[in-house]
Amino acid sequence: MAHVVTAFLRNRGEVLLVRRGDAVGTYRGQWGGVSGYVEDDTDDPLADACREVEEEVGVEGSALTLVRAGDPVAVDDAEGTFTVHPFLFECATREVTKNEELAAHEWVPATAMLGRETVPKLWAAYRAVGPTLETVRDDDTHGSSDVSVRALEALRDEAAVAESWDAVADAARALRDARPGMAALSNRVNRVVAGAERTPAAVRDRAIAAVEAAVNADEAAATEAATLLDGAVLTLSRSGTVAAALADHDERVFVAESRPGGEGRDVAAELAAADREVTLLPNAAVPAVLAEDVVDAALVGADTVFPDGDVANKVGTRGLALAAAREGVPCYAVTARDKISGTDSFHPGSAGFDVPAGVESFAPLFDRTPSNLVTVVTEDGPLDVDAVAAVAEEHRALAGWDEETWDDDTH
Repeated sequence: MAHVVTAFLRNRGEVLLVRRGDAVGTYRGQWGGVSGYVEDDTDDPLADACREVEEEVGVEGSALTLVRAGDPVAVDDAEGTFTVHPFLFECATREVTKNEELAAHEWVPATAMLGRETVPKLWAAYRAVGPTLETVRDDDTHGSSDVSVRALEALRDEAAVAESWDAVADAARALRDARPGMAALSNRVNRVVAGAERTPAAVRDRAIAAVEAAVNADEAAATEAATLLDGAVLTLSRSGTVAAALADHDERVFVAESRPGGEGRDVAAELAAADREVTLLPNAAVPAVLAEDVVDAALVGADTVFPDGDVANKVGTRGLALAAAREGVPCYAVTARDKISGTDSFHPGSAGFDVPAGVESFAPLFDRTPSNLVTVVTEDGPLDVDAVAAVAEEHRALAGWDEETWDDDTH
């Protein structure tokens, strides 16, 4: 029995499929992920997967971020007996240089493999590493923009194999409710289902389109925020939209470490690796650095924007905004419109926090920053409180798909 790896590369919510050429020994002409034999440790074939990606499609390891390694999938047919080790990587590029083993390649929604002649059990291998309700619910690393796109992918994949509307609706409800504090997730799932005919295929197709729209909206919001930045910037926590806004920023960036969790340290390291001038500081030093008159703007992400324009984000944001207002430094929260919630429900969460015996702890994960301290910047540019309220009303209406009074003929 041979051990092989299959690597799925993901970029902008799509995966790379490759068609095997005449130079390979098995499954000629069939579509698959990037694959090859395990030459090293069959118990830990990650290095083999990275090697095959570089050899077959010319993508170096520096462009790959491992998302998940899945349980092996067994294949036994006329071509041989194989143990397939699946991997999913986030890929920073779509530039592909095929070797002689491959005849073609395409970036496609993962569900496209269901309609193609593929290597055996390709869909099963993908599902072993693809996004699911559980991975969406348990993701404590990525921001809500990324998590919401993963939820759309999970809904797309469930709808592609669902046999009934009820099964799709149940999956949508579970995904929508998986992260109560993430407005982008619920709004994006609601929009897909609210606008779809009540068939699995309709939800699948709308989810495919929604993934692309979400990625575009996040990128456009980052572009709008970038135009407002002139000089040194202060930020905290991890936000993919903030990172995109700072991608071409050539002034110094001050990064608060963002306790608890300390994800600001990783943000600072990534900026430094990209040759940016960066200073890391403890959260408690945020008011002090603002008082030094060396920061020209504060830029944060947003997990949720409430109908009144308040912003929920990683704890420490409210203190940053208060200190920025005291020093006359503008504070921007960059986010896609889809993070504007139709409700005022706030979930501060709770972080692990060691305290002495007999002492109570207060350690929220998120805090709420009043609208008069922060300017919300979306793909439509800066929004005032009235504009935020109007978007919130739109999103409140989308949630009606799950109500008994929802009228398919009028929505």
